[in-house]
Amino acid sequence: MTGEQDVGAGGPVALSVVETGQGPPVAILHGLFGSALNWASIARSLGARFRVLALDARNHGNSPWAWRCDYPVMTSDVIHALKQRGINQCAVIGHSMGGKTAMTLALTRPEMVDRLVIVDIAPVRYEPRVIGYVEAMLAVDLNAVGRRTDADAALAQSVPDAETRQFLLQNLSADATGRYRWKIHLEALRAGIAVLAAFPEMPNGVRYAGPTLFVAGERSDYIQPRHAAAIRAMFPAARTEVVARAGHWVHAQNPQGFLACIEPFLAARSPESSF
Repeated sequence: MTGEQDVGAGGPVALSVVETGQGPPVAILHGLFGSALNWASIARSLGARFRVLALDARNHGNSPWAWRCDYPVMTSDVIHALKQRGINQCAVIGHSMGGKTAMTLALTRPEMVDRLVIVDIAPVRYEPRVIGYVEAMLAVDLNAVGRRTDADAALAQSVPDAETRQFLLQNLSADATGRYRWKIHLEALRAGIAVLAAFPEMPNGVRYAGPTLFVAGERSDYIQPRHAAAIRAMFPAARTEVVARAGHWVHAQNPQGFLACIEPFLAARSPESSF
């Protein structure tokens, strides 16, 4: 199955997974508009000590497309992918949208999560600030795109930041005939953006008591002091660290600082809570 095929609203889809290294398993769940490719350098570094599985979420990368895209169903995709590979428990790293998927997994299937790293997101509802990116990508006339610079120019008016455009353009792919297409299911994401901006309601008292590290970018506003109560209620063992010189894409903007933050946590057996 490829990303061009829509598999409908059924059960879990077969996610594309890139594996690196050997050792205790670590799953990486990317954020909105991302893919396993965005995590390749981090996966290689962690692969020196761990069996790293970088997953493409449904509607992203090389995974199948499906109209339904919410955290419960994306969590079921992750469970299916791990079980298929004989993994019943692992550490999980999740960034942004992937962080919410990771938190949903930890809260609903805590026995599967050995320890949890949440990158620059909290278990709260955000304003759907990225809807403009979806609309801008949909507005690009792909029939007029002969090379990537054409798409970059088409996005520039709506997305003036060059770094953001380059991140979005990683989802642009040329087929064998040279015709460009988006590898991301933009229509499904536009339909589900409000759900993705929120966080699933959990029954009172549901929590993940395992080791949890929240990683914030110094230049990002995604994790705020007002989120501490929600984090503590659901993740009582959580602590937080801030990576300098990084915004929301912490792992890409300061990879060495990010690795210095998470590697000791992944290798430790019982980190202390300090959130």
